[in-house]
Amino acid sequence: MALDKGTVRKHIKYRYIIQLFFAAVTNSYVTGFAAGKIYQGNLKLLCHPGLNCYSCPGAVLSCPIGALQAVIGSRAFSFSAYVFGTILVFGALMGRAVCGFLCPFGLIQEGLYKIPFPKKINRFRGDRPLRRLKYVMLLLLVVILPMTINNAAGNATPYFCKLVCPAGTLEGGVPLVLLSRSGGTALSAGGFEGLSGLSESIVRPGVINVPTTGYQIGLLFWWKFSILAAVILLSIINYRPFCKYLCPLGALYGMLNPVALYRLRLDGDACIHCGKCSKACKMALDPVRETNHSECVRCGDCVKVCPTGALDMGFGDGKLTKLNETRHHNAATARAGGKERQ
Repeated sequence: MALDKGTVRKHIKYRYIIQLFFAAVTNSYVTGFAAGKIYQGNLKLLCHPGLNCYSCPGAVLSCPIGALQAVIGSRAFSFSAYVFGTILVFGALMGRAVCGFLCPFGLIQEGLYKIPFPKKINRFRGDRPLRRLKYVMLLLLVVILPMTINNAAGNATPYFCKLVCPAGTLEGGVPLVLLSRSGGTALSAGGFEGLSGLSESIVRPGVINVPTTGYQIGLLFWWKFSILAAVILLSIINYRPFCKYLCPLGALYGMLNPVALYRLRLDGDACIHCGKCSKACKMALDPVRETNHSECVRCGDCVKVCPTGALDMGFGDGKLTKLNETRHHNAATARAGGKERQ
């Protein structure tokens, strides 16, 4: 049953706190930030549900996209199945709610969007076609190239991490460069090159250590840094641009969004078609017509502004057909108020 007007589930109301807490817990390797070391313990055998770079000094879990690229063409079928299965389980349970609640890079973009700017732009001509680019990233850089181009050991180069991923640059590349310049410990690239590819995208193969001359930072690093800079600037104007246009993990979760157990639920009888939910949606969706669309990150903004409580989020069937007396009362009151204003 949909919620009463004015009632919002606590997990929606405190979404930012959940995001911050999860980001802190999964990046809690303090030694990494202090000494420029990358955690390589047993927890790294587990995948983070969101996009969190393996090479982040604080990361205690692996990035699912980096891991998937590394093993998708591997002869170690069991590990390939494990990585893909992990993504599939999170996708089936939560869909893109993972993006809205558990992804550290999504949290960073949301923080940037809160910076005041004269005009925020979330709807523009060409927006929908541009969102298909993340499926190209998924198919070409995460699946086809890693699956077809392997080294002698059967490991693939994670092309998305190496050539594009701004999350890896921000969370792994930049901190490691800064820590090495400030006297951090030099690290062997071999331990994590296969999962993140970040060592290749920052410095020459060998060690993650940039001397004060900086000669080891090459064109590839600056290419990735320019992508990161563009994402940062766009995030101030456009809500989660990386999630919308480039993220292959979001593409995977998006395909499971319509059938995920955690979902946006609409009570069609209570909806008065006021359009407030559509105006509130920063992903530029119409929650009434596009309920559980592949682009919905379950942020809950539409739930918060609904005057009749017709929208809700939770586990279970999204087709709400029964309406209690309170629902009838809320909808009738809202309609009556609209007629009086006319």
